Amino acid sequence: MNKRKTVVAAALGECVHVAGVSNFLRLAESAGWQTIFLGPAVPVDEVLAAARREQADLIGVSYRLTPENGERLLGLFAEEAAELHEAGVRFAFAGTPPVAQKASQLGNFFERIFDGSETPEQVLAWLKGQPARDLGEADFPQTTVERILWKRPYPILRHHFGLPTLEATLAGIEQIAEAQALDLISLGTDQDAQENFFHPERQDPRRKGAGGVPVRTPDDFHALYAASRRGNFPMLRAYSGTDDFIRYAEMLVETIHNAWCAIPLFWFNQMDGRGPWDLEGSIREHQQVMRWYGERGIPVELNEPHHWGMRDSSDVTFVAAAFLSAYNARHYGVKDYIAQFMFNSPPGTSDAMDLAKMLAAQDLIAPLRDGQFNIWTQTRIGLLSHPLDDQSARGHLAASTYLQMALRPDIYHIVGHTEADHAATADDIIEAVKITRRAIQNALGAPDMRQAPEVQARKEELIAETRVLLDAIREVAPSDAADPWADPATLARSVTLGLMDAPQLRNNKFGRGETRTRIVDGKSVAVDESGRPLSEKERLSALKKESK
Repeated sequence: MNKRKTVVAAALGECVHVAGVSNFLRLAESAGWQTIFLGPAVPVDEVLAAARREQADLIGVSYRLTPENGERLLGLFAEEAAELHEAGVRFAFAGTPPVAQKASQLGNFFERIFDGSETPEQVLAWLKGQPARDLGEADFPQTTVERILWKRPYPILRHHFGLPTLEATLAGIEQIAEAQALDLISLGTDQDAQENFFHPERQDPRRKGAGGVPVRTPDDFHALYAASRRGNFPMLRAYSGTDDFIRYAEMLVETIHNAWCAIPLFWFNQMDGRGPWDLEGSIREHQQVMRWYGERGIPVELNEPHHWGMRDSSDVTFVAAAFLSAYNARHYGVKDYIAQFMFNSPPGTSDAMDLAKMLAAQDLIAPLRDGQFNIWTQTRIGLLSHPLDDQSARGHLAASTYLQMALRPDIYHIVGHTEADHAATADDIIEAVKITRRAIQNALGAPDMRQAPEVQARKEELIAETRVLLDAIREVAPSDAADPWADPATLARSVTLGLMDAPQLRNNKFGRGETRTRIVDGKSVAVDESGRPLSEKERLSALKKESK
């Protein structure tokens, strides 16, 4: 068995700044190194003594103070370490750009000098032994799971992107890829692309580009993919459309190598005006899309629970939707399931209660995991939660990102700070990524917010309440339903009967919209006419009485 390589690292001399050293060692651990942290302000002789004692393969030192002092200290360090250097021990330096420039004057003593401008991917690539050259597509994993594992301890980053013209979108993808900003670009296509791609006779030229990039042919998708083949070679994915589902899936996999399937369970149909199918029919079609991707080993995300939250549903309904999503993915053969958790939805929920809601969902779906069904966590900011003021939105992006890291996400879906004002440009996305990366780096050393007593208490309450709702859904299943939670007729009936409900479904062709909700102590809860919070048992009992 090969011995793990060892890296010894410290802030050198009188420098006490160790955040960069800590981040470097986290990346080294994820790259397979054994790491030894010596701490702040470590004298030269102590660093070298530790390196000899630990038989280090790599010595990393940082210095972030005055460049002139750094120049003197690094010169002394290089002299004292000459024997180790000649013996094949590798050396790396990190510091501010002025100090890094001084370090570079020592010739080839330091194999790699980091000045803080590097992305985590670049640092990881070096730690994993990839050559110091312009990296190519082979250096960046091109499947979702491989990229997640390669990127740890950081989540892979994605952002929605699609401008009103194909030309502008192509240029933007090139810019984003060259900046090495995202691991995945979620293509935002316009409504005609999603609903009428194979039906040009149904397309309306007057709405071309409304809501995203107007892709109209497979060649358009091929061009978008080609634009991403540079920089850090980000993966691409697109929503699954709202009609001709399997045909559209085949086209996405063939053209953009769709990184994962994104599809709802209850939505994107006549109920929300985004597709031609009725509720039960669309559920059945969505389940078949899950099966199609599962048979090909491509991950599947159900962008489902947040659609309830965006319509002011109760937290219980949100958590039930999260469970039903994972349950259906497993039932229909998905191997790698991406569980999406949209925070700040509905707006007004407190951080503590928001976190509790997500933990309840996580705990409910966790037992579904087995050797054939993997669960990957994806978090994001609430689509409707960004304030219009630009500076406030930046603060919200950073703060919400920090909170979301408590879930230890594998994927972080950035919703840029410009969302309340306009669809993000490439420049907007690159700026949002910088804000997000800083928040993520800080959060890696955060205390475990999941253990707060109020969070745990609300989590347990939500789990119990959600089970009441799930039992009620099972009870309305037709007698011939083999598995009620995966049966399209039962799921559709749960909506038409008002079990799965949200205030914004009032006067809807399929939904009831009779449930009233209100934010109470940071929680989104069902209430009666006077505003008194209702337990789920009380809500369902009142619903039965109204139906009689």
